[in-house]
Amino acid sequence: MRAVVQRVKSSKVEVDGKLRSEIGFGLNVLLGISEEDTEDDVKYLVDKILNLRIFEEDEKMNKSLIDVGGEMLVVSQFTLYGDCRKGRRPNFMRALGGDGAKILYLEFVKQCKEVLGDVKTGDFGEDMQVFIQNDGPVTLLIESKKEF
Repeated sequence: MRAVVQRVKSSKVEVDGKLRSEIGFGLNVLLGISEEDTEDDVKYLVDKILNLRIFEEDEKMNKSLIDVGGEMLVVSQFTLYGDCRKGRRPNFMRALGGDGAKILYLEFVKQCKEVLGDVKTGDFGEDMQVFIQNDGPVTLLIESKKEF
């Protein structure tokens, strides 16, 4: 499971030109799921992301999303498992699609809600427009299999 985690001043998702979700200060999480992922990967990423100390206190990144009471927007991102090492067209063979990916995506959101209360989302599998006002900018890549 892979995530692009961005500290944001605001973020929103539109589907078919209509606002689906919107947050203010917090984290925008683009979430990719591979064919190898399990609920253990979900648990690892939820814990890692919610407790990442990437919010500033006394000019140091020392606070987590939980500490600052920030919001979270989670968007499914199939293309995070695009392999571009060969040729010019990404290979998506490792990406999990369909119902299997949706189950793990919804489990990720559920576990985040258990800690945060409210978590905003995009529409799984839909063509979405994501607007991100990155703060810092702070952008981190996290992988449950620790491949990078």
